[in-house]
Amino acid sequence: MNNDKTIESMSDLLKIVGDKTRLKMLAFLKQGERCVCEFVDLFDLSQPAISQHLKKMRAAGLINERKQGTWVYYRLNDQLPSYVTEIIQALPLLETKTCDCQATGLSIPLETLK
Repeated sequence: MNNDKTIESMSDLLKIVGDKTRLKMLAFLKQGERCVCEFVDLFDLSQPAISQHLKKMRAAGLINERKQGTWVYYRLNDQLPSYVTEIIQALPLLETKTCDCQATGLSIPLETLK
């Protein structure tokens, strides 16, 4: 990859990381895998808005998803560029809530997460 392509690729990835909401999501994910329902509870955003942020991060290769029945779980990609890993490591630990969507039977359709 030539230098211009490398810089363009880094710029695109940093634009995704640079969004305040997505940066907070990465801070939560550095503590471990999260259900999409947890993000809905943690942020004052609609489920479709959360799904759009997750979709952008997944498309950029920042996160991976795991589907278990009707549930979707997200985790950090363990193959991130070192400069992104350093940014994530520098993020503060944020207080999280435990997802109770499975206990309550709440379901978020998979098609809304694509």
